[in-house]
Amino acid sequence: MIRDKSYYPSFSLRLMQALHLDHVLLFCIALLLLVGLGVLYSAGDQSTALISRQLTRIALALVIMLVLAQIPSSSLRFWSPWIYVVGVILLVLVLVMGDVGKGAQRWLDLGFIRFQPSEMMKLVTPMMIAWYFSEKPLPPSWRTLFVAVTLILVPTLLIGRQPDLGTALLVFAAGFFVIYLGGMSWRLMIGLSVLLASMMPVLWHFMHDYQRSRVMTLLDPQSDPLGAGYHIIQSQIAIGSGGVYGRGWLNGSQSHLNFLPEQSTDFIFAVFAEEFGLLGGIFLLALYGFIIIRGLVIAAQGQDTYARLLGGSLSLTFFVYLFVNVGMVSGILPVVGVPLPLISYGGTSMVTLLAGFGILMSINSHRRLWSK
Repeated sequence: MIRDKSYYPSFSLRLMQALHLDHVLLFCIALLLLVGLGVLYSAGDQSTALISRQLTRIALALVIMLVLAQIPSSSLRFWSPWIYVVGVILLVLVLVMGDVGKGAQRWLDLGFIRFQPSEMMKLVTPMMIAWYFSEKPLPPSWRTLFVAVTLILVPTLLIGRQPDLGTALLVFAAGFFVIYLGGMSWRLMIGLSVLLASMMPVLWHFMHDYQRSRVMTLLDPQSDPLGAGYHIIQSQIAIGSGGVYGRGWLNGSQSHLNFLPEQSTDFIFAVFAEEFGLLGGIFLLALYGFIIIRGLVIAAQGQDTYARLLGGSLSLTFFVYLFVNVGMVSGILPVVGVPLPLISYGGTSMVTLLAGFGILMSINSHRRLWSK
């Protein structure tokens, strides 16, 4: 019997399967990267050198994503505690002998490479908690929760000491999402929320002056319009001036007249909103939403507890990236230095995010192989 040709998968689909890549997720990521390059070209005053450097970083990140997609989640589970220990040791070394830049001690120079160990902890922390939970009955007991929270707080506090509040927030969120997906009850969540709220005065005491200034500026940006409130005010002006349809690509006044600070990195969403307006913003957020939903679907279909918890945490952490960046650019959250995922200029966050997607694709492809 001759089967219809449509029965056989296309060459591109077979190639994706051979490379352990999810074609739907890869298409959305590629589209988002293309949008990011277009916005970056405008935000960077049409600098081809800037685009060239970003393309190099994207290429490196895609290679890392491809490599991680080939590693089964069972191998990641085995190495998770060892990688976590190495990551914590590197964070301690940063505080002892790390390079100082822009008032923060975040970089570690090993001679042949200079990097931020805090970035890897965005992946390693949820890997560790997922490994720990995979060995325990779920929902977790109070003892299990205590150990898990301790494992999360160790890298979070070490990163907060650098200081790097934005990365510490993302590392804590990545670990917390594993606990949440592991079956944390609403009663416990409310109790922890009350406990955290009661600790705010203590946290305020240990915050640096510039961090306190960011919080106070959030409450009243007009109190220092030419100082601490300048970023938020100019960002809100850029977003508002875009209107419904936007000013058009390369026609944003706030960015091209240099009113908008950090326009290629943390505040690039304001550049996009000014040039493409409300409709463009809705499209971009919808694209992000589809990527997050696809990641959660892959996580829900994971072959074991470790894969499901880790995949869910990585997807929700991607959401936190988006929520915090858009929130601080629009003035509803303090400025904490979190980039717009896969769009802001930079290499470290690009590598971390695409590495996370590589793990998600591994979970999806090796689940299919396991089921065959």
